[in-house]
Amino acid sequence: MTDDSRLSRRALLRGLGVAGIGALTGCTSSSSPSLDDEKTVAPRPTVSGDLDVQTTLTASPGTVSPGSSSVQNWLYNGTFPGNELRATEGDIVRVDLQNRLPTETTVHWHGLPVPNSMDGVPNVTQQPIQTDKTFTYKFRAEPAGTYFFHSHVGLQLDRGLSAPLVIEEKSPHVEYDREYIVVFDDYLTHAPEPLEGSSSGGGGMGGMGGGGMGGMMGDQRPPYAGLLVNGRLPEDPATFDVKEGERVRLRFINSSSATAFRVGIAGHKLWISHTDGRPVDTVSVDSFVFGAGERYDAIVEATNPGAWEIRGEAVDGDEQPAHAVLRYENMSGSPAGLNSWGRTLQYSDLRAKQLPKQLRGSPDRTFDLTLSPEMGGSYGWLIDGQAYPDADPLQIREGEHVRVKMTNRSPVLHPMHLHGHFFRVGDVMKDTVIVPGHMGSVTFDFFADNPGNWLFHCHNLYHLESGMARVVEYIK
Repeated sequence: MTDDSRLSRRALLRGLGVAGIGALTGCTSSSSPSLDDEKTVAPRPTVSGDLDVQTTLTASPGTVSPGSSSVQNWLYNGTFPGNELRATEGDIVRVDLQNRLPTETTVHWHGLPVPNSMDGVPNVTQQPIQTDKTFTYKFRAEPAGTYFFHSHVGLQLDRGLSAPLVIEEKSPHVEYDREYIVVFDDYLTHAPEPLEGSSSGGGGMGGMGGGGMGGMMGDQRPPYAGLLVNGRLPEDPATFDVKEGERVRLRFINSSSATAFRVGIAGHKLWISHTDGRPVDTVSVDSFVFGAGERYDAIVEATNPGAWEIRGEAVDGDEQPAHAVLRYENMSGSPAGLNSWGRTLQYSDLRAKQLPKQLRGSPDRTFDLTLSPEMGGSYGWLIDGQAYPDADPLQIREGEHVRVKMTNRSPVLHPMHLHGHFFRVGDVMKDTVIVPGHMGSVTFDFFADNPGNWLFHCHNLYHLESGMARVVEYIK
């Protein structure tokens, strides 16, 4: 989607290295990043100063044509996916959301620790925006990274209400000549509907592969018509043009509602440089898996001329894989297909450039949570046996080091997302993390530096709507 020539940088990447392969359990590698809060930005409850970025976002019905047919969807400014919003770290951003939908809506700035009143969760951080009303979101664009924004009302995300959000670094730790945003999504041809029946029987099946992330047997799945890259089905794929010798930064975003993707590019390595917007020591892999809400930035070295498949296969569905093309200039013909997933990224491969010093040592408060399906034949998903909104808040105090352990007592993976904070998993900072099925367990730590009530939930939209959420509540 983006080819930004302003970002041309032709220096050799320093410090390329490959960490050891590990399991997806939040373990710590033998060599840990420095504990330093120099680049840790505490969110600001109020934002003042001159505006640097100002835009109007209109949510309204519109027509999309990802393939050979057209359907009605709900869109931001008439595009699918929505046009990117881009700022430089430190900018003050104002977005006026005009609601032209037949129902209420909000916008959530996924991954960005904005002031609580700007977070866009209906009836938690704001009242929903009614039809023909306008709400102004204002925040400081920090820290830098790859994010996205989307409606947080009901199942509206699965109607097309999402768009990339990029905050550019002032001093990137990787060098590149051009960049593209690569958005993976799942696609419905009709309005989304709640899933019914048991959450522990039937549905699609598949395995995470590549290192023990667990399987997805036993869940239900909406009747998706296909999988998308930048709003396009495989029959009409998006193409990313490159020149031989370039270093290309790809910002991968999983904006889907219910799909974990396995991603690789034929004929090329992926040098992972960021996860969920946060910089890491670059690590070379052939593929990665990311759940709904996760993001990875990768550098691709264009040293293998031709046309090559970019492939995104659903971990938990039987749809045709999402498909795009990496094409060198003056190269025609059909792209060469991806034949092997090769070495798949593991969380334990990732090492943050820096970790907050506040997360050293033992936590001040610990939560030990179970993720499980509702029993008795109804479709529901629970945290510690409770379904949101009829669930107890997780209470914390400002300044605490908080630890959350999640054990998944279902066969279904859950991409768990915490609003308003980054958290530490092993040696990396993230805001969304996959908890594998079949008693998979993940522990994360965060520093309570952003007071307010914040949603913590599964980013599978249908699990969220069926109860898999809690409010993290700051108390005195």
